Amino acid sequence: MGFLTALTVSTGAIFVAEMGDKTQLVAMSLATRYRARTVLVGITIATIAVHGVSVLIAEVLGLAIPTDWIALFAGLAFIFFGAWTLRGDDLTEKDEERAASRRIRSGVITVAAIFFLAELGDKTMLATITVGANYAGVPLSWAAVWIGSTVGMVLADGIAIVIGRVLGKRLPERAIQIGAAALFFIAGAVMAFQGGYRLLA
Repeated sequence: MGFLTALTVSTGAIFVAEMGDKTQLVAMSLATRYRARTVLVGITIATIAVHGVSVLIAEVLGLAIPTDWIALFAGLAFIFFGAWTLRGDDLTEKDEERAASRRIRSGVITVAAIFFLAELGDKTMLATITVGANYAGVPLSWAAVWIGSTVGMVLADGIAIVIGRVLGKRLPERAIQIGAAALFFIAGAVMAFQGGYRLLA
């Protein structure tokens, strides 16, 4: 498991996790009020900050817990994320008001602040911690997961920004949720089986 593997897995996992997630809906909502570039830059800044904290937590957990247990836990966590994705994550009135009313001098700062608060404790933050812990101990894995999770998040929200600008807030959410949940279930089942098998072997 090298740098490129950690980079690829974290990019894919966070891209899938963000599909249909609350923060993607926040990005779409912000795109109807600010320029696309402003939203993208603000989201990138917030994601770098939040996922930096996530990677730090992952490194501590990964070095403290045996890898077989991490693999089993990561698999079960991914299955949980699949169920979370399937349940859906609604954009509440409070989120809407926050996106509409927080007017700081710079639009980028406004977007970054809103997105940072929305992302704290969110599914994608937890998924980043899970992936990071699974690769802890691999040389520079923290950097790979940090970069990969940020890229995956920005790509997924970039799609939301385009849709938000072109189509408003209409998105076939249920189809996206089902597809993302299925990917989580498959990945989670494989990881849990591998971790459990090694523990029992």
